[in-house]
Amino acid sequence: MKTNIDLDEQLVKQGFAITGLRTKKELVNFALAELVKRNTQKDLLELAGEIEFVEGFSTESVRKNRYIVD
Repeated sequence: MKTNIDLDEQLVKQGFAITGLRTKKELVNFALAELVKRNTQKDLLELAGEIEFVEGFSTESVRKNRYIVD
């Protein structure tokens, strides 16, 4: 989609410095992708009290048994 927008020059300079990207198009697309990614992830604070801690839980055993079908 083509569009014309006025960008904050300081933010663009900082964005280039932080990301190493070279074009405004890359920078804007990167920023939009990050925004979407961050806002679609479940906020860990929302999970407070929802997850039960199991002492001695082994992730290795879960991984080994993940693809076993009875």
